[in-house]
Parts: sequence; structure tokens; C-alpha cells
Amino acid sequence: MSAEAGLIVAEPIAATTSIAPSAHGRRLTEPAAVRWTLTLVSLAFLALSLGVPLTAVFVEAFANGVAAYSEAIREPDAFDALKLTLLAASIAVPANLLFGVCASWAIAKFEFPGKQLLTTLIDLPFAISPVISGVVFVLLFGRQGYLGPWIAEHDIKIIFAVPGIVLATIFVSFPFVAREIIPLMQASGTDEEEAARVLGASGLNIFFRVTLPNIKWGVVYGVVLCTARAIGEFGAVAVVSGHIRGLTNTLPLHVEILYNEYKFQAAFAVASLLTFIALVTLVLKTIAERRTHHH
Repeated sequence: MSAEAGLIVAEPIAATTSIAPSAHGRRLTEPAAVRWTLTLVSLAFLALSLGVPLTAVFVEAFANGVAAYSEAIREPDAFDALKLTLLAASIAVPANLLFGVCASWAIAKFEFPGKQLLTTLIDLPFAISPVISGVVFVLLFGRQGYLGPWIAEHDIKIIFAVPGIVLATIFVSFPFVAREIIPLMQASGTDEEEAARVLGASGLNIFFRVTLPNIKWGVVYGVVLCTARAIGEFGAVAVVSGHIRGLTNTLPLHVEILYNEYKFQAAFAVASLLTFIALVTLVLKTIAERRTHHH
């Protein structure tokens, strides 16, 4: 009986192992015509929506020669706009990095009242138009705003000044770091942190030796996206800046002013700087995304 049972059991197992390779060996995919059609449609869409505009920017930027291009980007107003853009981004990105790490750690690792509300508020800039967010800052800090009289009394300038631009930039870009880190922290769980705490590690040691290595590429990815958003912001900054040449004009605002003044070649020259920054950001984003998925 035992030998017969062994034969009975062995036969299905052998049959299964013989069928499995052929099942796994088959490629379940669409016909070649469908694959090529979808690929060509995707490439054509990218070429029309991305390739043509990018090419047009650089063609128009150098339409009058390298000398005219160099003069346009070395113009004092353009240089001041570049400095202000980089200043706003250099303040907004570290602030959003700090907020994103703290908020992500709290949401992923702890349970507390208002957790769902915090998660919802992080997505708020995605749902609100940047122009509306700029209007909100005007209603708060403008001369006729809720805090306007107190700000005027203490001679503090926020609207139509650099602080307003920085605040608007922070607001529109703060979700990016948090939204990249939260899923990674939730996926890693709390087992490693709890083990480190049992072994006597302090909070900072746990973060730098356990938590941060697990999320470092997510942090890089979020910072790259946040930087791109901060540098390219137009709507919210346009509302709070006042368009003061040399003082409150960022690069996107300076491009608009040049274009409205019919200085097309200069406008495209300055726009090419933003395009170049965007392309560098895209490369860094791709690298960080691949490392995040690999990790």
C-alpha cells in the first residue's frame, strides 16, 4: 500500500513539473501590430507635446546668434531674476525637506488624532490653483489683509517683497518630498526601528542609521521634484511679487515681461535657462527613480 501510494503521489507531481515550464515559457502579449501602433502613438505624442516645444525654445533663443543670446541672459534684470529664483528655491527646498521628513515619519510610524487630516492637508496644493494660493497670501499679509495693519505697524514687508515669494514657493512645493517618503516608510514598517530601540539606540541614531538608509533615494527623488516645482513656479509668485524689475521678478515672471514687450528672442533666451534646468532635473529624477525602485 505504501509503495502504491508513493506512486500515486509521484505521478501528479511529475505531471505538474512537466507542465509548468511550458506554461511559463509562453509569452502572453499583444500582437506585434498592436505593440507597434501603441509605441508609435506614444512617441508621436511625446514628439509633438515635448520635443517640438523644447526644440522651438532653443531655436528661437539662438535665432539672432550667440552674441544676442549671451547679451539677453547677461542682462542685469535677467541676472537678478535668476538670483531671486535660486534664492527662493534654496530656502523653500530645505524647509520642505524638513517638513516632509517629519510629517512622513509621524504619518508612517505613529498613530495620533488628526493623522488623516494631516495626510489630506499635504495634498492641498495639488487641489488648489497656484493663483488662488497667492491670493490667500495677499488676503493674509496684504495692506488690507487680516494681518496687514500689524505688519505695516512693525514695518515688515511680505507681499510685493522677497518673503512673500518665498512663502508662495514653499506652499506650492511642500507636498513633493512628503508624498515620496510616506509610501517608503509605510512599506518598511517599524520592526527595524523597534529592534534598534531595544538595543539601546537613541532617536537620532535610529533615524540616521536605520530609517534614512531605507528612504534616502526617495528623499533625493522628492527633493529633485520639489526643486523643479520651486524654480518653475509662476502663478502664486505672480500674485505676490508685484512684478518689480530687479527686485521681485523670478525667471518665469521675467520671461513673461519680455514676451509682453515683444522682445521674443530675449524671452526665449531666458526661457532656455529654465528649460536647461528642467532637463537637468529630469535626468536627476530618472536616476533617483531607478535607484528608488532598485532599492
